[in-house]
Amino acid sequence: MADAVPPTPSLTVGELEANYPLYCKAMRMLAREGKSAIKARRTVCWQRLELLHHCLPGQYRDPEYLYLLLKRQLSSPLNP
Repeated sequence: MADAVPPTPSLTVGELEANYPLYCKAMRMLAREGKSAIKARRTVCWQRLELLHHCLPGQYRDPEYLYLLLKRQLSSPLNP
């Protein structure tokens, strides 16, 4: 029998909102490192941003949009 993975504690929307800047920073790091959107989708930060977007779509954007926006900002000639 395979070892059972212990369940991860569920997060509240408040906890997700409190950590939003951290998730965005992690997403920015992924974009800066040149990770593909496919690889970025497998990360915890993407999952948390996606959860926030689904819970509060009027306040938080889809992680796909955020990632594309960050990639565009990083490739801008005005970005050092």
